[in-house]
Amino acid sequence: MLVRVRSKDGNFRFEFAPSADIADLVSKILEIAQDADPNALTISNQPRGNEVLVSTLKGRSLESLGIKHGDLLFVGYSPKPAQSASTSQPDPQQALAAAGDGAAKRPWELAREDPVDTYWRSRDGKIPRGRDSRFCKHGANAMCDYCMPLEPYDPAYHTEHSIKHLSYHAYICKLAPTGSAATTSSATLPPLELLNYKVKTPCPTGHPSWPKGICTACQPSAITLQSQPFRMVDHLEIASPDIIQRFLEAWRRTGLQRFGWLLGHYEPYNDVPMGVKAVVEAIHEPPQEGEVDGLSLGLPWEDEPRIKELAKHASTPLGIVGYIFTDLVPEPEDRTKTQYRRHPQSFYLSCLEAIFAAHVQLQNPTPSKSSTTGFFGSRMVTAILTGTEGGGIDVAAYQVSEQACAMVEADMIEASVDPGIVRVKEEDRSEDSARYIPDVFFRYKNEYGLEVKKTAKPAFPVEYLMVNVSHGFPQDPKPLFQSAKLIENRPGLEDQSTGRLVKDLASIRAPDLLPGEGMTQQRRELAAWLSDWHLVSFLGTTQLVSQEDMKTFLRAASSPKLLEDPSALDSVITTESWQTLMTFTREMGPARPSSSAPTLGGPSAMNEEIPAEYYEQIAREQAESASAGDGGAAPQTGIRICPHCTFENTHGGTDCEICGLPLQ
Repeated sequence: MLVRVRSKDGNFRFEFAPSADIADLVSKILEIAQDADPNALTISNQPRGNEVLVSTLKGRSLESLGIKHGDLLFVGYSPKPAQSASTSQPDPQQALAAAGDGAAKRPWELAREDPVDTYWRSRDGKIPRGRDSRFCKHGANAMCDYCMPLEPYDPAYHTEHSIKHLSYHAYICKLAPTGSAATTSSATLPPLELLNYKVKTPCPTGHPSWPKGICTACQPSAITLQSQPFRMVDHLEIASPDIIQRFLEAWRRTGLQRFGWLLGHYEPYNDVPMGVKAVVEAIHEPPQEGEVDGLSLGLPWEDEPRIKELAKHASTPLGIVGYIFTDLVPEPEDRTKTQYRRHPQSFYLSCLEAIFAAHVQLQNPTPSKSSTTGFFGSRMVTAILTGTEGGGIDVAAYQVSEQACAMVEADMIEASVDPGIVRVKEEDRSEDSARYIPDVFFRYKNEYGLEVKKTAKPAFPVEYLMVNVSHGFPQDPKPLFQSAKLIENRPGLEDQSTGRLVKDLASIRAPDLLPGEGMTQQRRELAAWLSDWHLVSFLGTTQLVSQEDMKTFLRAASSPKLLEDPSALDSVITTESWQTLMTFTREMGPARPSSSAPTLGGPSAMNEEIPAEYYEQIAREQAESASAGDGGAAPQTGIRICPHCTFENTHGGTDCEICGLPLQ
């Protein structure tokens, strides 16, 4: 077969057998490029982008790579280092082996995708259709154009069901259809490529890098902003309305805005062909300073590695799937209602929020077997609690496009005074902060309905960077966590302390629990108390629970059968950390009064500041008083109780004989 090769040395044609090894192609390339560095040799099926190091293709045949008769390959390389230049021609196999040693071979094959990606890759995603009574004239076991399944990217189906964006896997199917001869081999090059708007350094032609020089080989192409045809997440599902209500409680009590990270997992979303939804199980609130019109947040937050590692050990492994923040302002006339601030005449996502979302998405890429780098896009969702037109509160969910992330990574855009407008930065030729800004355009329809192309400098609408994500709550909520009482990082508002922890355990009588018991009321109360993400994450900071036992605690706390199965708590009760926690509770917790004990209580009820002989004296006097009167009944007239030590005083007077405080 004939293979065409284009490089900076010119255009060439070579004859190969389909089963020829990639080393044969490398040998021909090294013949026409005498100064090529084998370690930097790349091939691509596009003039720019999608380059793959030949070192990652060692041992592959041209046919297995999808190279067919007449294909045009684009070759790039860097010159050899001066000290390694040699007059002898390197052996192609040795060049491939030398370049491949120590390098990640085929990184897209090493990507560890999410289980939801594995699920969709095992299915074709076709949309089934029933028999059409008007046009289908065939038998029950036959199929025609009117009833055959549709592809997951079928435009008519998406228009009919008002689906604005393709799902991530439907988009991959559109780029690389399963029926294509070039993609039937598992060795096909991945169809996705990350956008890059940076100047390529060093330039393949060898001239000094920007800002000293630039050419068409290293400068980025002009950018035309357009709506992204796909989205990485199609739906945001909050596992329970209580999660949002508990998060909103901080704003309701203080009027200050609040931020939280969304902890959850990904599942298939069947309302969209090959769709993916993010299911939120908890909101973890990092340290922050809330204000009436905004908030201050530190990134990265100190506890992030611990929280991410702990969340992996839930019964359903969890991760950070996005973040949520409030933008709520009460109406001046009626403070029970909120202002309607985000609408078509204002903005939906401000320019500052869009740039922040791009930063977060860049820091959390999605592993992908369909990208040459092993990563593509991000599934981090931006959720906003904002006022509705009727004065209520609702959730709005968004992502920003891959173009937005690439522009932020290239330091091309910045926020403006107008929240609905994004500014394009000026070009910078200084050595320390060199910035090249290519031409940026966007399209819109004018008042005559005609599509117009306009330059985006110096500013353009933020809507060109947004991707809408639907949201909602399940009809039958089954959250992993049943409680949310001890929420973190709310100083002065809620008490997340060891003292409250011990008090709750003592009130449940947790130290009395034994493994193997049935589902008693006491066990049910403990199960409901333990099923709390905020509580379990706080236990990890008390130094009372070991790191290994923390995994056991979280698995039990997130178990779907925790409130039904009596044995679900046994894994927690039998750990050493639980015994340590119970010992701490017995020593530090409040004593339980006994019905048979005298009013004074035992030694555990004594005030340590009062000598023991005083307790004995008062006990004798109360015993004598109880035996006096008709029928041995103690006279109740004149009994007064001290509010400090709770002892009864039957001898009159206005002050306590023990502590001297006024009697009630």
